[in-house]
Amino acid sequence: MEKTGHRQRAADRLDATFAALADPTRRAILARLSAGQASVTELAEPFAMSQPAISKHLKVLERAGLVARGREAQRRPVRVEVKPLAEAAAWLDDYRRTLEASFARLDTLLESLKKERGLRPQRHRRRRAARRPRRVRKD
Repeated sequence: MEKTGHRQRAADRLDATFAALADPTRRAILARLSAGQASVTELAEPFAMSQPAISKHLKVLERAGLVARGREAQRRPVRVEVKPLAEAAAWLDDYRRTLEASFARLDTLLESLKKERGLRPQRHRRRRAARRPRRVRKD
């Protein structure tokens, strides 16, 4: 049961990561934070939206574990957390390898079928457009 619970939590984290990354504003915020930590005010500058709107985006990113807020005196800088991004990248990489293996098997099957049937690779010919009847001028 513990393994299933762990898998479910990992799947939930992955879902939260991809849901957070689905929004272009949140992706832009993460891109900005990849250069270093920033305050909410600094993050809001390039966007045509209010600080409360940026804060809502940050809460989504925070719930997904993609960002964390620190505390420096009165300032609360936001920074990127890489673990959820690394988990998403690992999942995508596993999925990519699975698909590549599947495509490789399909290529092998197609090649064996071509050899079995003695087929040569076909060249794609361009279709000619149907000719329209010429108009006859009436003088």
